[in-house]
Amino acid sequence: MGRLLVVLLLLNLPGLAQLKERDEKSKPAAPLVEEDEDIVAPPEYVFNPIQAQKDLRIGDFYARKGNHRAAVGRYLEATKWNPSFTEAYWKLGRSREKLNQPAEALEAYRKYVELESDSKLVREARKRISELEAQQEKLPLTHEASKEKDAGAPPAADKPHR
Repeated sequence: MGRLLVVLLLLNLPGLAQLKERDEKSKPAAPLVEEDEDIVAPPEYVFNPIQAQKDLRIGDFYARKGNHRAAVGRYLEATKWNPSFTEAYWKLGRSREKLNQPAEALEAYRKYVELESDSKLVREARKRISELEAQQEKLPLTHEASKEKDAGAPPAADKPHR
């Protein structure tokens, strides 16, 4: 029995060499990279009105649920897929206001007015723009603006500490 096994192995040696050679050839030259969500490349935005409409509907869903942060994300996506999508800019402005982001809402409304020529919402957008601009003027100075203001003022006299 032992001799028979040795004979079979000797006869099959060329076949084993071929299997080993085939395995070596089938191995990839470069190591494969594990798929991970962090590695996925961001989408390349090209004009796609269908995808823009889909993102708008999903944003509307989130807005109805009260999740305006998610709605803003979808409205922004819609504007990237279709940069002239006025409805997305209007809704983006509304959601930004609800998130208390007046500067971003102002930007969205301005873009809406720029793109939309005649609509009853244009009057509403202009009204919102003027209200937001007035609100921006009432805000206290930011840290940077206060530095600029102080830069022009004469330095305060040093007072001794007690």
